[in-house]
Amino acid sequence: MIFLAEIFHITVLTALLILGIIGNVFLVVVNVRKLIQSKRLLSIELLLTCLGMSWFSLQILLTFQGIVSIFFVPFYWQNVYGSQFLFTWMFLNSSSVWFATCLGIFYCLKISGFSHPYFLWLKFRVSKLMPWLLLGSVLVSGITGILCALALDYSAVSYIDWHNNTSLASPDSERLKSNDVLLISLVLIFPLGLFVTCTVMLLISLYSHTHRMQTRSSASGNPSVEAHLNALRTVITFFCFFVSYFAALMVNLTYRMPVRSLWFFFLKDVMAAYPSGHSVFIILGNSKYQQSFRRILGLAKKP
Repeated sequence: MIFLAEIFHITVLTALLILGIIGNVFLVVVNVRKLIQSKRLLSIELLLTCLGMSWFSLQILLTFQGIVSIFFVPFYWQNVYGSQFLFTWMFLNSSSVWFATCLGIFYCLKISGFSHPYFLWLKFRVSKLMPWLLLGSVLVSGITGILCALALDYSAVSYIDWHNNTSLASPDSERLKSNDVLLISLVLIFPLGLFVTCTVMLLISLYSHTHRMQTRSSASGNPSVEAHLNALRTVITFFCFFVSYFAALMVNLTYRMPVRSLWFFFLKDVMAAYPSGHSVFIILGNSKYQQSFRRILGLAKKP
C-alpha cells in the first residue's frame, strides 16, 4: 500500500513540477522580455514577475522535499527539519503568500468602485506603491524565516539530554513546538485576512454595480461587470489555493504526521499544487498571456 502511495506521490509531484515550471517560467520570461524591449514594466507585470519567481522556487523546493522524504529518509530528518532549510522554506512561503496578497489588493483597488476618499487615494497610487509593497513583502518574509529558524533552534534544545546525550520527548518540548507553529500561524494569518477583505470588497462592489443596472441584459455585457467577474474569479481561486496550502502547511509544521504515511503524501501534494495552480489560472485568466502562450505553442509545432 505504501509503495503504491509513493508511486502516486512521485507521479503527482512530477506532473505539478512540469506544470509549475511551464507556467511560472512563462510568466517570468514574458515580462522580462518586455522589460528588455521597452525598458519598463507596469506594476502588475512587476508583481507577476515576482510571483512567478517565488512560485517557481517554492515548487522546486517542495518537489525536492517530497523526493527526499521517499528515497533519503535519514537526510530528510537531519536537514529538511533543520533550521537552515526551515528559513528557506518559510521565506519562500511567506514571500509567495504576500505577493499573492498584493495581487488581491491590486485587483480590489483597481476594479472596485468605492468612492471613499481613502480608497480613492490608494486606488490612484497603488501602481507607484507596488515596488514598495513588494520590497516590504521580501523584508517581512526574511524576518519571518529568521524568527522561525531561531524558534526551531530554541525548541530543539529541549529535545537533548546534555548529560546522557540522548533525545527527549518531554511535554515542554511539545509545548515549544506548538508555540513555533502558533508564531508562524499568526504571521501568515495576517495576509490571509487581507485576502479575505479584498474578496469581500470585490463581492460588495460587484453586487452594488449590478444592482444599479436597469436590466439584466445590460449588466451581462457591461465591461465593468466583466472586469469585476474576472478579478473575482482570480481572487477566489487564489483564496482557495491559499487556504488549502495554509492548512496543509500548519499540519505539516506540527511535526506529528508520520513520514511516508498516506496523509503525509496527501499534505505534500496539496502544498505542491499551490505554486503551480496559481500560475496556470493567471495565464488562463489573462487574454494577453493566452495569446503569447498560443504563439509559443504554434512555434513549437513548426518543423
